Amino acid sequence: MRDAATTATVNLVYLARLREAFGVASERIDVPPAVTTVAALREWLAARGGAWANELAPGRPVRFAVNHDLAAPDAPVGPGDEVALFPPVTGG
Repeated sequence: MRDAATTATVNLVYLARLREAFGVASERIDVPPAVTTVAALREWLAARGGAWANELAPGRPVRFAVNHDLAAPDAPVGPGDEVALFPPVTGG
């Protein structure tokens, strides 16, 4: 766990409609010390406003994977992690 003054660099990957809505497929970003879980990351990204606020609003269906494993809202996010954001997939 990092200390309260240290930011963490995470690698974000946006898939499907999120890639199109955000206008970027991926980015490396420094997150503040309070962003240590998937839920905190979602809230922090939504605070960017615009498409971010719309697509990541509470109740919007978005899945997260941390280092290629599906992640619950309370899953930890740490320095160097890859976090993918994508809409749920349905089959038929």
